[in-house]
Amino acid sequence: MDEPKRHIVEDYPAEKLPDELRGDIDPSHRARVIVEDLSTPKNERRYLRHFGAAADRNTSIDEAVQRIRNLRDEWDA
Repeated sequence: MDEPKRHIVEDYPAEKLPDELRGDIDPSHRARVIVEDLSTPKNERRYLRHFGAAADRNTSIDEAVQRIRNLRDEWDA
């Protein structure tokens, strides 16, 4: 699945923003504008960000569970 489409403008004159977006930002200031397509559900986007983050470790579920239990047991000792 693809990441959501995003367009970022790093330096934009606040005076050009519609009032509902500008809020209480001084019109003489500069703003960063981030526009993101929200058609992908938020939870799915969060999952996609981390998908495959540790794929290089080749850890089975059983190994991961055992490591977590070992760490937990260290705190109990």
